[in-house]
Amino acid sequence: MNRTGMEAEARIAVREQPEEVARTLFASDTGEFELRAFEYPSGNVYVVLVKGQIGDGSSVLTRVHSECLTGDALGSRRCDCGLQLRNALRAIGQEGRGVLVYATGQEGRGVGLVNKLRAYVLQENGYDTVDANHLLGFPADSRDYAEAAQCLELVGVRSVRLLTNNPRKVEGLRGNGIEVEEVVSASTSPHTRNFTYLRSKHGRLGHAAAPVAAPEMVADAVDVLDLLGHVRDLSWRPYVALKYAQTLDGRIASRTGDSKWISGQEERRISHALRATSDAVLVGIGTILTDDPQLTVRLVPGASPLRVILDSMLRVPTDARILEDDACTMVISTSQARAESRLVLRNHGVAVHSVSPHPAGVDASEALRLLRRLGVRSVLVEGGARVITSFLKARLADRVIVGIAPTILGAGTEAVGDLDIVSVASGLQITNQSVYRAGNDLLLAGDLQPEAATATQSVDV
Repeated sequence: MNRTGMEAEARIAVREQPEEVARTLFASDTGEFELRAFEYPSGNVYVVLVKGQIGDGSSVLTRVHSECLTGDALGSRRCDCGLQLRNALRAIGQEGRGVLVYATGQEGRGVGLVNKLRAYVLQENGYDTVDANHLLGFPADSRDYAEAAQCLELVGVRSVRLLTNNPRKVEGLRGNGIEVEEVVSASTSPHTRNFTYLRSKHGRLGHAAAPVAAPEMVADAVDVLDLLGHVRDLSWRPYVALKYAQTLDGRIASRTGDSKWISGQEERRISHALRATSDAVLVGIGTILTDDPQLTVRLVPGASPLRVILDSMLRVPTDARILEDDACTMVISTSQARAESRLVLRNHGVAVHSVSPHPAGVDASEALRLLRRLGVRSVLVEGGARVITSFLKARLADRVIVGIAPTILGAGTEAVGDLDIVSVASGLQITNQSVYRAGNDLLLAGDLQPEAATATQSVDV
């Protein structure tokens, strides 16, 4: 066979038709899809979820998603894969027309599950995601998109609006006959556990990144890690960032208790992005009873953290929104709480833990020790006033982030209560300050001067 014939045969081999092994309806949280599964001789299986009528196959909102067991199924925060998958399904469901191609055999950018886990070990020792692959003898990214493009053709797709941050995916589809009309960002707000990974993909693989929070800039996904400061891994407790919004005269609520909304939409989106960076968000029972918050990430694409309530006597109502199953919830109480209340919460799927009783409520230091033992390494404390005051008084906060609204209330609830400080010179010192603008509001952030707490501090809840 001459060279031309061999090249033609090679092209035919590449374009070999897969076997369609399943075709059925698939119901999900984001609506009903048609599921079609294609298997190649290589053993690779592509699960294609089709939403709505594809019609002429043009301008189809599309996500080609590489298999990631740890992120997609197990909820790992080491990567952004699971979030991207869920966000893509939600976007396609909302549009009512689109396709998601789930590509098996592409775990770890093509190195496989075992080698991806070996790369994790190398990353723990200081190598980034690219160097880890190289040390294992693999390229940074060995994925190929010819089969994914063919599957798109088989379901009638001709041109796409592609949900991706990866320029190689765009080139891979275009090089295999799928027109990419538009690239739609798949960015998510970074977490403290994956920001090194995301920045390596951006800096070394050319992936698009979430915009960094800056004056006059609040985008769909927001990188607020600079606002959060240097997150230190502490041995006995998590890193604690204290975040609250107040008026210009220091009030977090009016004299009637009204607090919605002190800050504007842009500042609240920054708050949601801060939640997405953290392992847990913490409030006292007073905030639950007064505001009934959800404490989830809704205003930016990102993972909702563990929700922690300090509640010494287990007064949290069973119909509180924080108990809804859109994120995990934990209550830290004391042994003085009634066993019946503990059982009711556990029947609602809420984890209930106890620390030693204290005359005034939950010991904040002991609560943080407990969280660290449970694997929580970063906590965003959002209030209310008693919790804010207790954490500042006990020197348990590493970073303070205050949203300041251009509003004056006069009488109302003070953000910070008595800290037993008798002179200006003894006041808590804020270092490494930075100021951001979010719409009409200002955000002031800084580190609290390190100082070991000299006594335990309880939260009167």
